[in-house]
Amino acid sequence: MKPGVLDPIYDRAYVPYTQKKLSFDQAVAEGTKPLKAFMLRQTRQDDLNLFARLYGKPIQSRDDIPMTVLIPAFAISEIKTGFIIGFMIFLPFLAIDFAVASILTSLGMVMVSPMMFSLPLKLLIFVMADGWGLLAASLVESYASGGP
Repeated sequence: MKPGVLDPIYDRAYVPYTQKKLSFDQAVAEGTKPLKAFMLRQTRQDDLNLFARLYGKPIQSRDDIPMTVLIPAFAISEIKTGFIIGFMIFLPFLAIDFAVASILTSLGMVMVSPMMFSLPLKLLIFVMADGWGLLAASLVESYASGGP
């Protein structure tokens, strides 16, 4: 299994700091390296470019990106990913709503609320398709694959 982001931070920064082998500043500098690498992998280039431009000072390479630029770029990138995931979950449910409304209308049941039929149907399909498992697996795999 691949080591996570927190393992190197713990091993290379926290433990030496608690054993008084590193100063606080050295521990922070050492601990931010794996975190910075992870955040750079997960951040969209467009978001990084936006915050680098807003930073106002020239940045020569990816190693020179300050955390004050990287953290908001990473946050915005993750928010965008969340909206995309939400939209992708919403689309099949919207299709179910349209199908139920169309079926009810074709049966002449226009006075019946489509929600009475579509909500239980959506829940049933989500449970039968193991929606939570698929969602959790997709999220974990997106981090394991290295980002957007």
